[in-house]
Amino acid sequence: MRVYFDNAATTALDPEVLKEMYKVMEGQYGNPSSIHAHGREVRTVIEKARKTIANLLHTSPAEIFFTSGGTEADNTAIRCGIIDHKLTHAITTKLEHHAVLHTLQAMEKAGSIKLSYADVDDKGTVDYDHLEKLLQNNERSFVSLMHANNELGTITDLERVGDLCEAYNALYHSDTVQTVGHYKHDLSKLKLHFMVCAAHKLHGPKGVGFLHINHKVKINPMIYGGSQERNMRGGTENVYGIAGLAKALELAYAEMDSHQAYIQDIKSYMKAKLEQDIPGVKFNGKTDSAKSLYTVLNVSFPEMEMADMLLFNLDIAGISASGGSACSSGTDIGSHVLTAIGANPDRPSVRFSFSKYNTKDEVDYTVAKLRELCMVNA
Repeated sequence: MRVYFDNAATTALDPEVLKEMYKVMEGQYGNPSSIHAHGREVRTVIEKARKTIANLLHTSPAEIFFTSGGTEADNTAIRCGIIDHKLTHAITTKLEHHAVLHTLQAMEKAGSIKLSYADVDDKGTVDYDHLEKLLQNNERSFVSLMHANNELGTITDLERVGDLCEAYNALYHSDTVQTVGHYKHDLSKLKLHFMVCAAHKLHGPKGVGFLHINHKVKINPMIYGGSQERNMRGGTENVYGIAGLAKALELAYAEMDSHQAYIQDIKSYMKAKLEQDIPGVKFNGKTDSAKSLYTVLNVSFPEMEMADMLLFNLDIAGISASGGSACSSGTDIGSHVLTAIGANPDRPSVRFSFSKYNTKDEVDYTVAKLRELCMVNA
């Protein structure tokens, strides 16, 4: 059996998305910036996709800008938001995706900003009181806090952070890569200045995403070139990818309730099976459905010999997952997220992440293999 439990890294392309992309690939090849009929036809594809996405998110099409994915969108929001608004202080956590963390750290190293880290607890939950103190002590900050952690699944309260940022006149960016298409976002109510999406996290194609920029915020482009994306991002648009992204999000919204119930059931089933079959197993991050991303389960296994071979042995058994351990020293290459929450570096951890295509039979097979590996290495 081959099992794919690494959906937080990327998801399988939905067949309906592929059909939509192929329809465009087959006959709509004009440059969308050209003014002739072939170009106008392709421009219509892009603007239709933009309108579809905007309608689903309850925002204006003028606030959706297509990018090469989440990393570019994060970089654009952070760099241009800070530089163009002449901000000198930023707040984040040590749990953020490297697209955010490394960008802010590079800006701090260059002397552009002072960077502060909001405290988190051992489950990865933001200390909102500490966040407010940081906002109080630093006039007009740039705040970047992800909606759901890609390793732990712990969810940050977008509304609460938005209220704090509004109260202290801060710009608010959230890396929402793991939650767009899995939760409904109403941008007419959320007090976000920037949010991002990567299509391949919701059964869309790789290499395409979008950045939402609230109309109240004006920034300059990060990538210069042509006048594409209303002068916000130079470069000919990835038309096939954009069509696929819009279709993927449309499908995700249409099927969201049923898929969420199905995937949550898979996650709960695996958690129960692990607790039943592997003594001493623990879980990193929140696991209750209200405060945890239903697609992610981070599991900490008992100390074992050759712990660093656990993922390799799972791969040999046909099981794809990801993870690692907390860093035990400054020279270790481990999970910065697990290190930040104080996880035991001697316990190997695996992130299992689920999709609508997973089954309980796959869970049974995976847990059985894990039990064998834990017994052999005990």
